[in-house]
Amino acid sequence: MSVIAGCVPSRPVTKMCHSAQFSRHPVLPTGPGVTEAVRVVPHRFIVRSNIKITMTDPTRRSGGTRDPSSLDVTIVDGYVDEPAHFGVPPYISTYPRYTAGALVDAGVPETQITYYTIDELREERRRWGAVADADLAIYIGGMTVPGKYVGGTPADPDEVREIAWTADGTSIMGGPVRFGVGDANEGGIETERQNLDFDFLAMADIETAVYDLVDSGLEGFNDRYRGAEELDRWASMGAFIVEQHPNHPEYLIAEMETSRGCAYRCSFCTEPMYGDPTFRTAASVVREVKGLYERGMRHFRIGRQADILAFGGDGEAPNPDALRRLYGGIREVAPNLRTLHLDNMNPVTITEYPERSREGIRVIAEHNTAGDTAAFGLESADPHVQEENNLLVSAEECLEAVRVLNEVAGWRPGESAADAPASKPSGTTRLPKLLPGINLLHGLTGEREETFAHNKRFLQRVYDEGLMVRRINIRQVMAFEGTEMEETGADLADNHKQLFKSYKTEVREEIDNPMLQRVAPPGTILPDVHLEYHQDGRTFGRQPGTYALLVAIPGERELGQTTDVAIVGHGYRSVTGVPHPLDLNSASMDELAALPKVGQSRAGDIIVNRPYNHVHEALDGSVDLDSFVTIRASGAGTDAQGSLGAGHGSEPGAGDDWCAGSRSRRTHAHQPVKRTRTSIEASWSTRLESVMHWTTSSRRLKSSTLLSHTLTSTTSEQSPYTLSGPVPPCGPRPGISTASPRRQV
Repeated sequence: MSVIAGCVPSRPVTKMCHSAQFSRHPVLPTGPGVTEAVRVVPHRFIVRSNIKITMTDPTRRSGGTRDPSSLDVTIVDGYVDEPAHFGVPPYISTYPRYTAGALVDAGVPETQITYYTIDELREERRRWGAVADADLAIYIGGMTVPGKYVGGTPADPDEVREIAWTADGTSIMGGPVRFGVGDANEGGIETERQNLDFDFLAMADIETAVYDLVDSGLEGFNDRYRGAEELDRWASMGAFIVEQHPNHPEYLIAEMETSRGCAYRCSFCTEPMYGDPTFRTAASVVREVKGLYERGMRHFRIGRQADILAFGGDGEAPNPDALRRLYGGIREVAPNLRTLHLDNMNPVTITEYPERSREGIRVIAEHNTAGDTAAFGLESADPHVQEENNLLVSAEECLEAVRVLNEVAGWRPGESAADAPASKPSGTTRLPKLLPGINLLHGLTGEREETFAHNKRFLQRVYDEGLMVRRINIRQVMAFEGTEMEETGADLADNHKQLFKSYKTEVREEIDNPMLQRVAPPGTILPDVHLEYHQDGRTFGRQPGTYALLVAIPGERELGQTTDVAIVGHGYRSVTGVPHPLDLNSASMDELAALPKVGQSRAGDIIVNRPYNHVHEALDGSVDLDSFVTIRASGAGTDAQGSLGAGHGSEPGAGDDWCAGSRSRRTHAHQPVKRTRTSIEASWSTRLESVMHWTTSSRRLKSSTLLSHTLTSTTSEQSPYTLSGPVPPCGPRPGISTASPRRQV
């Protein structure tokens, strides 16, 4: 019997069956003098502190090890949101990609690795079969900052436990969930560390834990962080997993890591738990982008870092040459990318190193795509709160950084950089290249009533100076074990809840709305808006990118499509728009009425008098809508006059994958997935009722007892698959090859 040391504490239970019936083991002794305790535990093993436990299960192992090439592995993505890392759709974080790469590096074939998002498991119960059948079930998730999301709903603790209970094989959980779990993903709450009934909780990198666990034959692992060479290998080897994401390829953004860790120690932040900053080389990041690009990815965000300006330097001072190698290299290997955005930028870096910062910002603005946002972590403009929480930047320093970013990168495509900030665009109709975002956090130690007044005065100064801020994030703190906020907890946030709500409403009404009109005035074109959901007779969508504007379009349009939109109205943090250019001969009543100075009465007149040959036939001289509308030539698919068309306002690499006039998305050529999950899903359709009652003995049913589906790829664009046998309710996704099923059933 082998002995395993160093694994993360896990639950002291043995799973008896999937009806969630457990038997508890006695608490084993710990303390001085206890160096080792060995205990045979059926089906699971437990490790408590310095206690070493072995798992033996003759029904699942031969000689205590498993050959990696024989393993079936399922990864469930419950989504992540950290101060310097994001992975809620349409984003995919680095965690599932690097974990998939680690599995392949350890010897698990790509064809035996299944990836699901938590939303996919919610949508189709039969997909839980992949969790139950897996030899190794991996859950990745965790939220360490509060947020509200459109593209996906993060897993809640009960759902995560259900994954652990469903898994017949070994189960492991990792990601920022290791920092703590709360009752809800919202501010003003306290968290605690929980293993949520998984066999293992990775307290360092989930990818290294998985690699070592597979390498040990599923016996155990030591918590450790990955090295640079491992990261390079796993980033490359794991690129294939993006093809299994439901948003791939048109509406999926790859979160890119340039560094992790932070040189500073703010009281609330979990990023310092990764240690001081460690940086990747530009060449390493570029290679990863190249691999993802070859897999069909066209949207990228350089978001996994505390400060993009510090990339390639000593952790504090900017290195413009390194940024030039990074951004220039990405543009070289991904010439037709659609989105290149970033996330975090430290305003103190700008004020302490003004010239090098300006040069670095110029490099970014020359290579990125429009509408980019650099999040500034002011957190509080109250000097007392700043001192109590080790906050790095003062209100004056943050204001100066806002000025610099506006001056250097606040220009719009089609304008000269010398025209920045372009708060009043002259002829151009695109969002500025790069603007700051302001983060404000409430409930911090030392917060008082005056704190709210300090914050509001700061925001008013920004607006009164004519500066632009792309968005203002106002949140309440989440308190995590291991941070200084652990002692304060959620008490102040709870005490100030009503004050917080009224203050937030004031900011939305008095700052956000007029600021949004300045940043995106009527007539601003938002290319590539992906239509996501319907509500109240309207269709809502967003562009791929950092803090993308939510756009409401009149009418219910087909979801999953992409269209250009012209802004016609503004809310607090969202806008109203119409398809661009809007054809007067086919536009709906609601679309026409939404145009500036048109309204219902004039829209009715336009419809009654259709068709038109020229725009001026429909509109009198009192309304100028040349930048919004066109007359579409019958059957031509192009403008009948010189109004703005498909290529308007484009920038290098930002229009090459689109069909002129119709703006329909072309299919990207990319490597097919060498396996399909549809066969797995279909095979479980007859066992759906008992999904939570499967036992170990039922995992390996003979093929004669399961549904049999033979899927064959075809070349037909309308019908990419031919199915022999009953058609499963959940069909295959476009772009996923079915030539090589994951397993025979």
